Amino acid sequence: MSQPALSERQTSFALAKAAFAVAVWAASFIATKIALREIAPAAVVWLRFGIGVAVLALFVVAREEWASIPLRELRRFALLGFLGIAFHQWLQSTALVTAQASTSAWIITTSPVFIALLGWLLLHEKLGGVHIAGMTIAGAGVVLVVTHGDWRTLGSGQFGEPGDLLVLISAFTWALFSVYSRRGLRHHSATLMIFFVMGFGWLFSCPLFFLHGSPAEIAHLSLSGWLAIFFLGILCSGIAYIFWYDALKIISASRVGAMLYLEPLIAAGVAAAMLGESILLISLVGGGLILLGVWMVNKREPEAERL
Repeated sequence: MSQPALSERQTSFALAKAAFAVAVWAASFIATKIALREIAPAAVVWLRFGIGVAVLALFVVAREEWASIPLRELRRFALLGFLGIAFHQWLQSTALVTAQASTSAWIITTSPVFIALLGWLLLHEKLGGVHIAGMTIAGAGVVLVVTHGDWRTLGSGQFGEPGDLLVLISAFTWALFSVYSRRGLRHHSATLMIFFVMGFGWLFSCPLFFLHGSPAEIAHLSLSGWLAIFFLGILCSGIAYIFWYDALKIISASRVGAMLYLEPLIAAGVAAAMLGESILLISLVGGGLILLGVWMVNKREPEAERL
């Protein structure tokens, strides 16, 4: 009689972990904007993932999940670290110098669209009329968000703020990263794999930091700057990843992944409260079209991945 109640508690706890991860990831755009007021994008990435690797290492040891990894897999993890950590996060941090946090959150939501396209191109997965229509609707939503409804700016070669295009590119790199990660997640503990991927990503970010960042600027970080960095490192790059995959062990990917639809809404609210970004009706309409399009694309395979 007690087992169903225990199972229900486990499910509720897993959903709470997933909700926490989504809320933290939503706020990461705002925390990055705050840190970028004081240090360069390369320094933000280097500090964030250096702290994240340390947090993940503690969890790997505490959960006794350490295991030997074949050299072939280490090469895979190194490639994933470069693509999904060093390069992807450099794109986003650089983008947020000019892009709004709320706009970036809406754009990055299109990653499942790129995942579906890559599945079609690389894995020969089928795309039906609903999925193609969903991609079109999501694309129209992105245009509405970045142009604030003024489509004529596209004719002059402008795509919103300079950072908006970088965020769109980062949505593609995240999709590529997600597709390439699937095999590793089938054979390794998620915490251990993320530790290695993030560790390699941090190592790859080191040259960029010493070329475009500076230890001197870190020494002059204010309290708010350090709070933003620790939020990004401890919560966003450490605990949120662990909680997300803990949730995926208990409940279905489709149920957990549905929570990602809340991320841009949370980001928009936090950005308005902390950064004074305006919440425009046209942006909400465009965001709604993005979410509708992504939902249509995901009807084929109701799965949302986030590493």
